[in-house]
Amino acid sequence: MNHSKKPSLSFDLGANDLHGVLRVDQIRNDTLVQLVQHWAEPKDRDAIIDALDELAEVVCGPRGEGELDAAIEQVEDACGMDTAQVEVSIPDSRRLLDELTEVVQRLSRFNPKRLLPGQRGAA
Repeated sequence: MNHSKKPSLSFDLGANDLHGVLRVDQIRNDTLVQLVQHWAEPKDRDAIIDALDELAEVVCGPRGEGELDAAIEQVEDACGMDTAQVEVSIPDSRRLLDELTEVVQRLSRFNPKRLLPGQRGAA
């Protein structure tokens, strides 16, 4: 359960306490809004449908290296999507730092020396 004051932009532990989870709902929201804004334009709709159809084929079938990234990029281009980024205010930056620090401390209990996987056998 996420205990953040702002769960939509937060760090938390994964369900098994073995990994951290970064949640940034604004990126998903912006993606869907940008898709729908361009979908509303009849001249863009066919290009978006074609790009989504191609992405569906790549996702549902066997794919070569780089095909998924290329299909996603094609959808982004057809929809005129911006870079997937979010501006983070100073208060939210401080809160995220505190949340991440707590997550790292909890995760570090399994690896207090902060060894990388290749270093564990040598230590």
